[in-house]
Amino acid sequence: MKHVIVTTLLIVAVPASAQDFSKYSDAAAAQALAEQATLETIVMVPMRDGVGLATNIYRPRGANGPLPTILSKTPYNELGNKPSSQRAALKAVSRGYAFIIQNERGRYFSEGKYEILGKPQTDGYDMLTWVAKQPWSNGKVGTLGCSSSAEWQLALAGQNHPAHAAMVPMASGAGIGKVGRFQEQGNWYTGGVPRTLFYVWLYGVDNPLRAQLPGGLDQATRSRIAQYNDLDAKKPEVNWTQQIKHLPVATMLSDLGEPPATFEQFITRTPADPGWTQGGLYHEGMGWGVPALWFNSWYDVSIGPNMELFNHARAANTDREASANQYAVIGPNNHCAFGALKPGFVSGDRALGNPSFDTDAEIFAFFDRFLKSDVKAFPNTTPHVRYYTMGLNAWQSDAAWPPKAARMVRMYLRSGGRANGLNGDGRLLMTAPASGEPADRFTYDPMNPVQTIGGGDCCNGGIVTAGAFDQRVIEARDDVLVYTSDTLTEPMEVSGFVDSVLKISSDAKDTDFAVKLVDVAPDGTAYILGDTIVRARYRDGYASPAPMQSGTVYTLKPTPMTTSNRFEKGHRIRVEVTSSNFPKFVRNLNTGGPNESESKGIVAHNVVVHDAGNASYIDLPVVK
Repeated sequence: MKHVIVTTLLIVAVPASAQDFSKYSDAAAAQALAEQATLETIVMVPMRDGVGLATNIYRPRGANGPLPTILSKTPYNELGNKPSSQRAALKAVSRGYAFIIQNERGRYFSEGKYEILGKPQTDGYDMLTWVAKQPWSNGKVGTLGCSSSAEWQLALAGQNHPAHAAMVPMASGAGIGKVGRFQEQGNWYTGGVPRTLFYVWLYGVDNPLRAQLPGGLDQATRSRIAQYNDLDAKKPEVNWTQQIKHLPVATMLSDLGEPPATFEQFITRTPADPGWTQGGLYHEGMGWGVPALWFNSWYDVSIGPNMELFNHARAANTDREASANQYAVIGPNNHCAFGALKPGFVSGDRALGNPSFDTDAEIFAFFDRFLKSDVKAFPNTTPHVRYYTMGLNAWQSDAAWPPKAARMVRMYLRSGGRANGLNGDGRLLMTAPASGEPADRFTYDPMNPVQTIGGGDCCNGGIVTAGAFDQRVIEARDDVLVYTSDTLTEPMEVSGFVDSVLKISSDAKDTDFAVKLVDVAPDGTAYILGDTIVRARYRDGYASPAPMQSGTVYTLKPTPMTTSNRFEKGHRIRVEVTSSNFPKFVRNLNTGGPNESESKGIVAHNVVVHDAGNASYIDLPVVK
């Protein structure tokens, strides 16, 4: 990576008490920021096509010498006097950084037409160039943010801008198009099955009828208007628990009176549509050029693609410094909830001990190394992977993901043909099935889908709450196959990517198969660890969808689940298999047709086969 070399000494007075603002009220934080920073608001930074992006710039008051800069871009309403953005700025300027927060194009005071991730290859690149040219800049910029504010960073990292010295992407999965085994196109899909979270999210964010200021206003006028008018659209409230059931899926937002916009473009795309490569998503052919500190979490929407991209960035050959300086921290929290990592932490129904982690201190130590050249702040001895193991309830570290000591242990789905529900005879064994072992059968009715309870998710208007919730209500259903191991006589740590293979058949032309990994406590509580799903029509690849023939046995390989959990002595390991996980995932109507534009489904009679010639199994990365 190329850096601008700066020899000017940076001198910033940092009050001793300025490092911890967690106990400050919003008013106190705002007052401290006013005392410590100079602020320029609603600066319209020009992009290469002439569009101006609204930008707030905070610099340490009284700083002498060029400054390292932290840049955050957002589609959200953070440029006004928002406590969250003020606290972020205060943390940065108190440590000697300039802090910039900018709205993506088409949002609030920024000009232009909105699109998801805001053109990172051009708008992001142009912004880095603009910052590096400012007289107060030392030429080094670090990008920072969670969720959407992380996702735009990924494609930008592939550009290897000379000023892009470091990045901290947190919960960034919706910025990934295709990487390795994952082709989820920004979390629009999992295993070719559309996720519903973006339907809710786009209703709130995409606003083609938005109000805009007239052109030609000077900065002072724009700043004054921003003090009392944030251009925030107030859309009608929606009962998403009911609306998410709307069929056809393709008219879910137009049914609410929304004009055609991003949703209507995306809902018609298959996972292999070339349109996914035209926007701001990161695809594995882009290369990688920036040292990164990744923050991810087990119950986020996209932990699998996130860790796959982490490994891809480490293996990239485009920039030796970048590939050698990838670091990941993975907690047990939900999406972006890194501030919740405190003593007495509970995920869903499960108490997970004390996962305390000083996220802010780690972020600024990382930036100090790469933006201020303070190697001691974040030494080379820092583990590349730090992860919280549930069950063990402790942080662990390793040089790689999965941990180097992990070895795959295969456990087979077994039964006497009656694995339906908790009272069935499904077993999870390390011995392979014998010839002629009877298959398990269940009926999937898309009008009576299996309900989502917990797992990894986010941003969905409250229709799903992510976390480690008890699955016994689901496991009581006859259309859920339940396979449970014997009681463990010693602990078993599972850390890494969890693969599964199903041998299936169906009388429907197309259907879905959902898999879930569960930790069963001695009292029977069944804590979800991860889930995945796959659409049968894509069994031969996303570019080659094909209908099924009734009675034919097919092989399905869902995308991996990803977790770190110690199954304690006395616990059991459980795998669930069914054909729906709604409302997290769109229901397959089983017709084999254009599912998202159809309104009526048919009942599918689905089969999971497990015998000597067609074993169904799960591969667990076990750390001795």
